Amino acid sequence: MQVLRHSEQTLKRALISKNPALVSQYEKLDAREQQLMKEAFQPTSDLYGPIILQSQSDWIISHPEAPQDFEQFFSSPYRKIPSPEKHSIYLLAIGSLGNTRVISEEYTKWLKGYCEAFFYGMSVKLLEPISVSATRCSFRVNDHTRNLQIHAGHILKFLKKKKPEDAFCVVGVTMIDLYPRDSWNFVFGQASLTDGVGIFSFARYGSNFYSSHYKGTVKKLHKKSSNDYAIFDNYFIPEITSVLLLRSCKTLSHEIGHIFGLRHCQWLTCLMQGSNHLEEADRRPLNLCPICLRKLQCAIGFNIAERYKALVRWIDDVNTPRATLKPSCEDNVHLPKPVEWKKQIIKE
Repeated sequence: MQVLRHSEQTLKRALISKNPALVSQYEKLDAREQQLMKEAFQPTSDLYGPIILQSQSDWIISHPEAPQDFEQFFSSPYRKIPSPEKHSIYLLAIGSLGNTRVISEEYTKWLKGYCEAFFYGMSVKLLEPISVSATRCSFRVNDHTRNLQIHAGHILKFLKKKKPEDAFCVVGVTMIDLYPRDSWNFVFGQASLTDGVGIFSFARYGSNFYSSHYKGTVKKLHKKSSNDYAIFDNYFIPEITSVLLLRSCKTLSHEIGHIFGLRHCQWLTCLMQGSNHLEEADRRPLNLCPICLRKLQCAIGFNIAERYKALVRWIDDVNTPRATLKPSCEDNVHLPKPVEWKKQIIKE
């Protein structure tokens, strides 16, 4: 185990910068916002701790990259900035996300509500769900896990063509595994920052994906033609559990964060830390460290306290019954929220 601990001076510079214009911008934050930000470089802070590396396979060791401080984020020529004309995050379900139509619809609404709170101030909209066949993407059976996979790069090209005029970004979500190229085993997600599109799979977040009892295995791929997508009809979809929901929250906000220009965090425990495997991804918190929070606040322009209030409202709404649902077995849908996260939000 290795603890990645930065000095107070290093963290302070990463957050505030020495650029007078950026220092002035920081000083315009209200007293409560500055008090929260200062937790980044308080040695005794119980809100934000140092990054702990558990093994040589963890992201920072396996994928060395330069850290990004606030000044580097602010001055990046590649950073996408929302505008009044392009201020919407669009979510698109590719294939079903649940075992019934109602579960699938509620899951996308659940993700929409989360994104509205996390990216407070952005408009979040749902596109009509589509089938895999609508994307005309390539697909295969993974040689190792024997599950179906769809080509992430082909879907990105499809999303770019379907991007609405007012879209800051379009994000596809699916329960089908992804691969970026033939030589790769799989990928959790892929995004094009310049095009403002991304595709993310929650297939491997199911509780038994890696077990010998996984029901999504395919013995052999039978295709009558390259346009034959019949194998996706009634293809296995994992049960929507609280663990899967938590993991999907982390993935979605992490990857959309990249589209906003946030690189992997190497300062403190943070949602924007890279992850090389599922165990490492599970160690990441749902919250942003102050350095990454300032980046997102700069990009969107929200009031930090109001954003936290929105997140608490989203969590609290979880336990209220939905009046729109019919009291049938299929329609009685309850998707749990990460209520433990509320304690951290209130502390912040």
